[in-house]
Amino acid sequence: MAPLIALLVGTTLARLAGLAGVSALDGWHPALRVGLALMFVLTGVAHFVGQRRAGLIAMVPPGLPRPDLLVTLTGVLELVGAVGLLVPATARLAAAGLGLLMLAMFPANISAARRKLTLGGSPVPPLGRRAALQIAFVATAVAISFGP
Repeated sequence: MAPLIALLVGTTLARLAGLAGVSALDGWHPALRVGLALMFVLTGVAHFVGQRRAGLIAMVPPGLPRPDLLVTLTGVLELVGAVGLLVPATARLAAAGLGLLMLAMFPANISAARRKLTLGGSPVPPLGRRAALQIAFVATAVAISFGP
């Protein structure tokens, strides 16, 4: 739920800043970029911190090699993508890359839901709710990739 809150709050605050006169944030498209970047900073940092990291490593489907390395790599990609979203020249490409990354990582969410894992002490969301969130996040990335 925290990633959704980060996306919504970040987008809203960025849009309000645009309405208050910050020209770089004047419009929904740049506000969405800020909201999605904030979401990926939040999720990217989780790949490196304590119980969250351990939970993400456990989420990697069995059979994939080096779950710890995969979690580190995806965390780095999320953080680099977040920075890319904030640079107008790279925002579309970063959003497309992050959208593809979310699709590639979705099997880990399916695996975690089926195995009833916990993430940072909380159970992972049920698959239906997680899929709905994933659709919203990927749709945001698509909107940024193909928006104005």
